[in-house]
Amino acid sequence: MHFSAIFRVIGILLTLFSSTLAITGIVAYLWFDEDTTSTFGLAFVITLVSGLTLALLSGRQRELRSGDGFMITVLFYLSLGLFGSIPIYLSESINPSFTDAAFESLSALTTTGATVLSGLDDLPKSILLYRQLLQWLGGMGIIVLAVAILPMLGIGGMQLYRAESPGPVKDAKLTPRITETARALWYLYLGLTISCATAYWLAGMSLFDAICHSFSTVAIGGFSTHDASLGFFDNGAIETVAIIFMIISGINFGLHFVAFNRRNPLLYFRDIEVRAYIFVLTVVTVIVVSILYQHPEASEAPLREGIFQAVSIATTTGYTTTDFSIWPSAAPILLLLAAFAGGCAGSTAGGVKIIRVVLLYLQGYREIMRLIHPNGVFPIKLGSQRVPDRVIQAVWGFFSIYVIVFLIMVCLLMAVSDLDFITAFSAVGACLNNLGPGLGAVAMNYESLPAAVKWILVFAMLLGRLEIFTLLVLLTPAFWRR
Repeated sequence: MHFSAIFRVIGILLTLFSSTLAITGIVAYLWFDEDTTSTFGLAFVITLVSGLTLALLSGRQRELRSGDGFMITVLFYLSLGLFGSIPIYLSESINPSFTDAAFESLSALTTTGATVLSGLDDLPKSILLYRQLLQWLGGMGIIVLAVAILPMLGIGGMQLYRAESPGPVKDAKLTPRITETARALWYLYLGLTISCATAYWLAGMSLFDAICHSFSTVAIGGFSTHDASLGFFDNGAIETVAIIFMIISGINFGLHFVAFNRRNPLLYFRDIEVRAYIFVLTVVTVIVVSILYQHPEASEAPLREGIFQAVSIATTTGYTTTDFSIWPSAAPILLLLAAFAGGCAGSTAGGVKIIRVVLLYLQGYREIMRLIHPNGVFPIKLGSQRVPDRVIQAVWGFFSIYVIVFLIMVCLLMAVSDLDFITAFSAVGACLNNLGPGLGAVAMNYESLPAAVKWILVFAMLLGRLEIFTLLVLLTPAFWRR
């Protein structure tokens, strides 16, 4: 483990992140004419000095190893979350505790969208923009952005890219070099964000709201500039734009890149994960809308609200137009369970990922066929490609660890607080799946939770964002004995 190289990279990344604080402070002064400039200025200085100190005092440059990538990924998310909380903590209009500031910052960075803030409509616009910007940066992965820049500074990046993307099939690169891969993904991400902002603006949002909501929509984060989320606008066109871009952002960005490069949209229909993703969204939507039509007292617009909430929750975005937690019991539970599947691998969505759900289904079906035909050979295929048994084992291992971690954290929450089961279950599910809104006491926000519970949920957010193994591997003694 090359700690000097690790701290040097962390220092460089923090130095780069400090520019975000500086830009937000400048925007606050020039566009919003707010008195938060000093807050962002102080946060910029603290972050810049800390980053430069780490970078300059870490000794001579060394090559990164595979294990270093895991350490850098986890430490950077933690350090960025903590340094990112400084403007929130110093804001006089919020005056939060350190726990609340860290919770808000890490929730934004991991694109969870769980918030401890209320009265968003009255907060300074610079603070609102900053929250959205944190989500946008976290959406595609801060590490991927760093991979596009670090090679120019003489630091290799493939180890970081693999640590950030630990899904079942992630070895193929889109372009021959990892730098070009990261740059291509970010250009695509930026283009999608600009398109989303333009569509929101044309649908009726102000320019400020359009920019902010495009950040959180493409990042599948769910933060809003209003307490009522997208329900504030009560605009069908805006909700339609949100639905379209939430669905798009839940698809593998690698597939977006290939389809755009080849000018061939039919590639989406040939991809088994995309077909399964659309199938899950369709089934969940149909069931939720049917439930609302059977209970007309639950919703004044069952079709519109049902479609929007089904897509928002199933893609783990977390926007709301109504309090879905008070819908007939089957609907909110179904939505929460749909978030466990989440979006496609390689997207900004959370959850287990659709490709793993597909592989779990195919493996289960194979076991049934083996019972019927004990001597038969039934290979698992994705399209025409045979899936190695090693990948199937990895998916089952991930799923079992996912379930075990989820159950342990639910029990832990109930042990350290007086939360009821529905609140504890949905809070862990919402944070582990990077969803945001839950049920019970966390249906609207997480402000009322004890500090200990908030830190447990922060850990859940990090586990979900890093797909569990990237973080858990650091807690394994064997990792440190190598």
